[in-house]
Amino acid sequence: MSNPKEFDIYEDTVRLQKSEDKKTNRYSKYCDFIFYESSITPGIKLAMRILKPEKPSYILCTTHGWHMSINGFEQIDDAPKSKYLQVQIDMRGRAFSDGEPDCNGYELYDIYDAAEYVKKHYSQYIIDDSVIYFEAGSGGGGNCYELISKFPDYFAAATALFGITDYAKWYNEDAKGEFKDEMDIWVGCTPDKNQMAYDSRSGIWGIENLHTPLFIAHGEFDIRVPVFHAENYINKAKELGKGELINYYCMQGVGNLNHWGNVTKEQTATVKRLSEENRALHKNPINLAPSGRLIVKGYLVTKKFSVFLDSIDKVAVLDYDINQNKYTVTSSVPLEYKIEVK
Repeated sequence: MSNPKEFDIYEDTVRLQKSEDKKTNRYSKYCDFIFYESSITPGIKLAMRILKPEKPSYILCTTHGWHMSINGFEQIDDAPKSKYLQVQIDMRGRAFSDGEPDCNGYELYDIYDAAEYVKKHYSQYIIDDSVIYFEAGSGGGGNCYELISKFPDYFAAATALFGITDYAKWYNEDAKGEFKDEMDIWVGCTPDKNQMAYDSRSGIWGIENLHTPLFIAHGEFDIRVPVFHAENYINKAKELGKGELINYYCMQGVGNLNHWGNVTKEQTATVKRLSEENRALHKNPINLAPSGRLIVKGYLVTKKFSVFLDSIDKVAVLDYDINQNKYTVTSSVPLEYKIEVK
């Protein structure tokens, strides 16, 4: 980035060492650094950086890249003004957040907790707290694909930039071990030992849950996250009748070891414009049908009900009928589950 003090969702942030700062909030005119408690993992505190708009707007959540973290305490006083109430979540186990990374497991629930915290404590900056957006790239793009699968009616629109859609394929094609070493720990196994654990974290295996209008951008020659991640996701979405929810922009000639390698100003501007248009076109909350079928990958959270399996490594099918209060969970593996009706 040209200015390392500015968080830009179109750039990677630098990797930070674990902070030794006390878990205390810090505030400035346009930016706050907030610690909040996890509701899914008792006893851990998580960090987020909040950019405040000059006038009320919508909530836009984002996460950082795979090896990255959010900017810290020292980078809030001169933070830029934001069009949105932007919520930058530090994933669990990173520079400022407690806990351990789990690769699209409960770390995605931390995004939900962050948004719910902001809805409660920053209401003066929010036009409509039922309209929440998400945008992120690289590892954050992988978060995006799975986030809208685990929370199918929470986000009004989303943007995934050069994100991972299939973590098993990503693992198996990582010849240098740049990412698989962490997946061995964060997932806890290899795909050949437990394919379902990787499916439960991969957006491509939950497209049946896609209800969020999604903008995807990916570089044609991206090495770290190859473009097939986007293309395979889109092709499967079309097969499942979900293609109309996706707008895709392939950046021709872009990508090498840097996601944005060889990008032009015009291409960058197009990505930003199309992402913004996707949000502008979708300013209404998502509502699920009163009955249907959804995929549960570890857990599933909707406005009307939630389902929690006994492991984030397991996948199940949910047939539900809200009006009849019927919820049937089936799986190819033995499991226990809990259903919470709101």
